[in-house]
Amino acid sequence: MLPVKQFQEFIERHALFTIQKPVLAAVSGGKDSVLLAHLLKSSGFNFAIAHCNFQLRGAESKRDQDFTSNLAQQLQVPFFLTEFNTEVYAAENHISIQMAARQLRYQWFEKVSAEENFDVIALAHHQNDAVETILLNLTRGTGIAGLHGILPKNGKLVRPMLFLSRENIDEICAEEKLDFVEDSSNASVKYARNKIRLEVVPKLKELNPNLEKTFEQNLERFRQLEQLLEKTLQQLRDTVFIRQKLEVQIKISDLKNLNPQKLLLFGLLREFNFSEQIVNDLLLSLEKQPGKVFESPSYQIILDRTEIIIRERGIRSGERENATVQIDENQQEIQFQNFRLKLLHDESALIVKNNLMVASADAAKLIFPLTLRNWQTGDYFFPLGMQNRQKLSDFFVHQKIPLHKKAVIPVLINGNMEIIWIGGYRLDDRYKVNAGTKKVVIFELSNVIL
Repeated sequence: MLPVKQFQEFIERHALFTIQKPVLAAVSGGKDSVLLAHLLKSSGFNFAIAHCNFQLRGAESKRDQDFTSNLAQQLQVPFFLTEFNTEVYAAENHISIQMAARQLRYQWFEKVSAEENFDVIALAHHQNDAVETILLNLTRGTGIAGLHGILPKNGKLVRPMLFLSRENIDEICAEEKLDFVEDSSNASVKYARNKIRLEVVPKLKELNPNLEKTFEQNLERFRQLEQLLEKTLQQLRDTVFIRQKLEVQIKISDLKNLNPQKLLLFGLLREFNFSEQIVNDLLLSLEKQPGKVFESPSYQIILDRTEIIIRERGIRSGERENATVQIDENQQEIQFQNFRLKLLHDESALIVKNNLMVASADAAKLIFPLTLRNWQTGDYFFPLGMQNRQKLSDFFVHQKIPLHKKAVIPVLINGNMEIIWIGGYRLDDRYKVNAGTKKVVIFELSNVIL
């Protein structure tokens, strides 16, 4: 007898889908997916069958295709079919045949689901699949997420048969005399998952005949542990993340207080796609020379003196964009990278005080066109109030300007190549307004995004 009641109870308990919503069922023709289709039909769900022909097993692939098509006719449900040149796709993308089939399969399921308005995509994974997945993850190396096995629901993907073991499925298909097809590749141990299923799991079952049930209980514990960790990480993000317009900062003192440090830092940086090895390297570098950069495919971490800075890859610590903008005397506004510079000519010796984003320069000393650029190695100026020159690199150190910010500070250059103003920080003493000044040019910097 089909376990319709248990099937419906599992779906309801995990809120997988409802009777009102259409379901796209992935059916290969094997006994697992065939039973899924019969359970959906017997439970009164509105569903369709989707089948992929990967063209990897010659006539056997065509046999599976015809079988699933006939099954859809028998159950009187819509049928969706696609064929893939899996070997070519794998070669073009430099991935294994298994990975290629997986990518092609799920991409197509998502496409059909979106185009035909299916609420969920039902897969026929069962308890043994969950056991094999955990063992495979442990063999390759995994975090807590790899220990929870196959989830009943992950986005639009649902697995309503996780309450059944492979032995349960074998017994039901035999009792109900359900027709199905066998995939000959399932008997090959050249695939890692098959090797675990055919050689490792039988040995473990000699130690524990109720292996699947034990793993099911362990999976629930692991899932709860993962939920607890995620709650802790969210609380930490709210506490230690200093979010700004283009970056996230974490104080090094906060990193040192994490306990357990590596686990929590890896969790915090997971959204930025940093690997475990990069987390290890970062922790080893905290007490060393600042300025080191760590990169993921889309983000970078800059190790500064008192914090780490996380930002999208682009401007890197110590690099300058070398952008240059010339400023004519009649211009009133200039856009430079993430800054806007306004010029105001005043017929008086006006001095703007207490605003580092505004500078008043003696108009008589300006030689147009002026230049706005980033700092360069060897740059020096005479900081306002000082008679001795100072290298900009030393000035930045004394001002404790973070390494990633100094690379994008705009520097205003006179026509004689002297520095007039370090935008947002300090005027050059040679261009200050004094008793002999008759006219000034006021420079106002805004829209700073650092």
